[in-house]
Amino acid sequence: MTEITIGSAVGAPDAPVRLDARRFNRHTFWCGQSGSGKTYALGVVLEQLLLHTELPMVILDPNADFVRLPEAREEAGAAEVARLAELDIRVLRSSEGAGERLHARYVDLSPASKAALLQLDPIADAEEYNVLLRTNVRAEDFDSVEALATLRASSDPGEVRLSYRMENLQVLEWDLWSRGASSVVDVIDQRPRATVMDLGGFTHPAESKVAALAVVEHLWTRREDREPILIVIDEAHNLCPPDPQTDVERALTRQLVQIAAEGRKFGLWLLLSTQRPNKIHPNVLSQCDNLGLMRVNSPRDLMELAEVFGFAGEDQIRRSASFAQGQALFAGGFLAEPTYVQMGRRITEESGGDVRVPLRDDG
Repeated sequence: MTEITIGSAVGAPDAPVRLDARRFNRHTFWCGQSGSGKTYALGVVLEQLLLHTELPMVILDPNADFVRLPEAREEAGAAEVARLAELDIRVLRSSEGAGERLHARYVDLSPASKAALLQLDPIADAEEYNVLLRTNVRAEDFDSVEALATLRASSDPGEVRLSYRMENLQVLEWDLWSRGASSVVDVIDQRPRATVMDLGGFTHPAESKVAALAVVEHLWTRREDREPILIVIDEAHNLCPPDPQTDVERALTRQLVQIAAEGRKFGLWLLLSTQRPNKIHPNVLSQCDNLGLMRVNSPRDLMELAEVFGFAGEDQIRRSASFAQGQALFAGGFLAEPTYVQMGRRITEESGGDVRVPLRDDG
């Protein structure tokens, strides 16, 4: 099956709208302001890809909106429920709760990523950086306490300084590290249909970005395998901003820019979801060939969208300012022409959603 049904034409509920699933071999930009139904609608598309293709996906999920992706709603059809039950969907949690824990291995990171994590400059901190380049420890042999003790006892001043830096930054104490357990990259290498990475429960704000960096760096390292995978990044402005502030953010953004520019031919395809186009690095945004646009009111945002996505007319993009919740404009390679869509219903449970205002009971 090459088409997936995502809803119906606006104003014509009996006219289904289908996307060409083969065209998700391009990068996709998904945009809509808060309250537009962006996350719910994204779930509709991801469900249909899961049910009707064999494309694996990894979902970077900062708000735990997709952690219930394996759970069918009561109103879902019997065939859909049966198909969903057959799928290998792995949910990795950043905090205690249902599902596997989300872990990464410090030793799996490249020297450049370790340096970013430890805020090391290859010139200003030349000796400590050189220690990272020379250190080669197998994952199964790595113990953070022993590693610090070994570095501290060394006669090499660079190793001693590195031990103090590690201890002062407390990076080896993070809950993210596997400490002998399996890593998220081990799960992804097993090729489940979906790997949902709940990034929102870590204690240290950098842990979620390092988890994402570990995954995209691993996928890029394995790119010559040419095994297709869809990399879904919800609230992508958290991981791919136009002006990254920290060393880790810069390392992660550089890797995503590289995947956006060169990953398509290796089967590394991005689907980036955010509220505004200017919240995404321009070198990533400009590489997107598919557009899913929900309600956007800002004239400046609409102008930028029209400039970047020339395959959708300016008037068509401006119409998004009047969209009702759940309405979207789809344009690009996965449709013959730009189309207005009323998104269909989810068949799996959505974990997120707006918090309601508490009302007074006057009865």
